[in-house]
Amino acid sequence: MFALWSWTGFATGPFPDGPGERGTVALAVPVADGALMVADVDAVLLDPETFADSTPEQPGESVLSWQRIVRSVLADPAGEPLDTDADALPVAAHAVPDASGTAIVSAQRALRVLRDTEAVTADLRATLKARLRPYQARGVGWLRETVAAHGGAVLADEMGLGKTVQTIGFLLDRAAAGPQLVVCPTSLVGNWAHEIGRFAPGLRVVVWRGGAIAVDAETIVVTGYPTLRLHGRLLAQQSWATAVFDEAQALKNPRTQVAKAARAIDAAATVALTGTPVENHLDELWALLHLVAPRLFGHRTQFRRRFVRPIHEGSAAAAARLRDTIEPVLLARTKSQVAAALPAKIHSDLLCDLTAEQEQLYDQLLDKAVDDGFGAGIERHGRVLAALTALKQVCNHPGLITGDLDELAGRSGKLDLCTDIVATNLETESPTLIFTQYRQTGELLVRHLADRFGVTAPFFHGGLSQPERAEIVARFQAEDGPPVLVLSLRAAGTGLTLTRAADVVHFDRWWNPAVEAQASDRVHRIGQTRTVTVTTLTSTTTVEEHIAGMHDRKAALRDLGDAAGIATLAALDDDQLIEILRRKREN
Repeated sequence: MFALWSWTGFATGPFPDGPGERGTVALAVPVADGALMVADVDAVLLDPETFADSTPEQPGESVLSWQRIVRSVLADPAGEPLDTDADALPVAAHAVPDASGTAIVSAQRALRVLRDTEAVTADLRATLKARLRPYQARGVGWLRETVAAHGGAVLADEMGLGKTVQTIGFLLDRAAAGPQLVVCPTSLVGNWAHEIGRFAPGLRVVVWRGGAIAVDAETIVVTGYPTLRLHGRLLAQQSWATAVFDEAQALKNPRTQVAKAARAIDAAATVALTGTPVENHLDELWALLHLVAPRLFGHRTQFRRRFVRPIHEGSAAAAARLRDTIEPVLLARTKSQVAAALPAKIHSDLLCDLTAEQEQLYDQLLDKAVDDGFGAGIERHGRVLAALTALKQVCNHPGLITGDLDELAGRSGKLDLCTDIVATNLETESPTLIFTQYRQTGELLVRHLADRFGVTAPFFHGGLSQPERAEIVARFQAEDGPPVLVLSLRAAGTGLTLTRAADVVHFDRWWNPAVEAQASDRVHRIGQTRTVTVTTLTSTTTVEEHIAGMHDRKAALRDLGDAAGIATLAALDDDQLIEILRRKREN
């Protein structure tokens, strides 16, 4: 993307007029005595083709020079950059700071990136059955460069930006070098096979679940993490041109069997894909870096000493040093940076009143848990989890605890509010996704939708086979698919594309906001053409409000994973724990 920005002669100015998406970007700008400093600059972001044809008012030397170069590159992407082209670019034309803010991109480097990106686009036009956006072509080029230099890479673009199609473009480039391997969550095996067949029909796809491996060049083997864990020795006996690990946060603990099996794969190039390279703590980042570039990140103790400990203690210098160190092998771009064409995403957090039945049952369950005591040690962790689960189930519907499920409507404030949302969406013909973390709640929702609206809503959950999951996704994405899809938060929170929907409802709250964001991005992805509405339902006066409050304190929750959420509660003394769990009647 090109960033157009204005200069008043002594400071940056307002957004330039004209086409493009407005955004704020970090650039190096002049200060006194000719020095540069990194500042957030209001800019208009344009792709190369739009930039080349734009006619900004009072264009500066950098704009005119870049427009001439871009037109030349678009006309001949294979042409070699000239020294005179780089000489024509003033500092303002390539004032992009590095990760630590201590240097800027050189004119030669900026020019090479542009030409390489356009060359990738032209190169893949005949073999990749997809029109790559400029940033996606850049991603393919970056993967090529990084793997050539370091043997591996972490592509950590934000969810929805097309990591899969970028990776397939990269795999196409390496097809002749030998067989290639893609490892992903079981629920995504069929999706990967489908996407490779769709975007790269010239490649042969083999879905592998164990047994003999007989592959050659132009073949991509797709398998799941459980298969890797069980049959990793067979995969390790094969030499692979490329090994790709999708949703690579599954390998964040280097001591697990699946992580050890991944490191044992003999691959000339290793690529990790993840939208969340750090879910809980920086050791997870080291595990991914060590997987793809063990020569650069071979010593965990050294990584902890240089980065983890000082950053945990609040060292800004260590954080900048870490960004600078990982920049050569990790690319992480956000929607706001590169996907200006994506529609907006609107968040709506709704508080739901408890019914009288819910209030009474909630208080009874908590009183019983208090009377029984929470214990200590491992027993305390289990009892806290049991109490929390029961209270959250009451928030969803009291029948989930009492077993009385004859009549569902009118007994749960959350269910009634969700019913109103679905009713409106049915009237406006807006397909809807409803996420829940509990299997019983999902089944209750399916039944209620059938009783209330006569709607047969599929339920995507972890108990389904891969073909059953793929069939549900394909059916929902079809033009005449079901109007509502109920999904397990964990089983469907990653990898799926469900852009036929533009409305997402989170029926219950999860400790880690990254997990909810991953689920929401099943619809807020490339291919979405409408504004996406994400609605979270929180039962007021309950522990769910405590969880929602922790979500609002994003910095506090950044290092809080799912198990850590329970552990944090269990670490409190009884009075503090009860205060969090008890209904806040004064609300």
